[in-house]
This record gives sequence, C-alpha cells and structure tokens, in this order.
Amino acid sequence: MDSSYFLYEKLEVWQLSMELVDKIYELLRNFPNEERFALASQIRRAAISIPSNIAEGTGRFSNKEKVHFIDIAHGSLYEVLCQLRISNKAGYIQDEDLISIKAQATRIAKMLGGLRRSYLSKLGNSEDDNT
Repeated sequence: MDSSYFLYEKLEVWQLSMELVDKIYELLRNFPNEERFALASQIRRAAISIPSNIAEGTGRFSNKEKVHFIDIAHGSLYEVLCQLRISNKAGYIQDEDLISIKAQATRIAKMLGGLRRSYLSKLGNSEDDNT
C-alpha cells in the first residue's frame, strides 16, 4: 500500500474489521459445497459490509450520515455473529473459532459505539448537520 491514506484506513476499528473479514474468509473455506451460495455467501456479504460502511461513513460530510453508516456497520456485525452461531450449530465451524470471533466482534462493537458517540457529540455544531 502506498504512503497516502484515507481517513478510514487510520481507524483501528476499520483495521480490526478488515482482520475480521480475513478470518471469516478463512473459516468459510471449510464450509460444505452446498452452503457456498447460501449461508457462506450471506456471511461473506455481511462481513464485508462492516469495514465498507465504516469507510463510507467517514467519506460523508455530515455527522448525521456518518452515524447512519456506523449504525449499518454495527448491524452487519451482529448479523455476522448470528450467522456464525448458526454455522456453529450446523457443525461448520468449531466452538473455539466462534469464541475467538465473538471476542474480536465485542471489541469492534465497543469501538463502533465510541465512534458513533463521537459523531453524535458533533451533531448540531455545523450548518451541514442541521438539515
């Protein structure tokens, strides 16, 4: 990667979300063929949505929009956790993998909450956010 960064690339929560995507891709390699276009595909899309929405939110000009995209990322994180739990019950992923991802997801959720609070605290401080 070159030395110029977009703001979101500097955010630890975005970096952790990208690591989560990598872990999930690794887990999905072990899914049965019949799940590749069903559950695995849904997990993949939801996981990708987390860092994508963090990035998109930082690219928005109003804090209200930033909060909206952080909320979407947060919802996608919960969607991934639910789908991984389903995968665990079906025997596609091990308990240890689920526990590890839940720990990382907890950290990401807390960081998303902090980022959301930061944006909310700025609402009303600029003309752009009062629309």
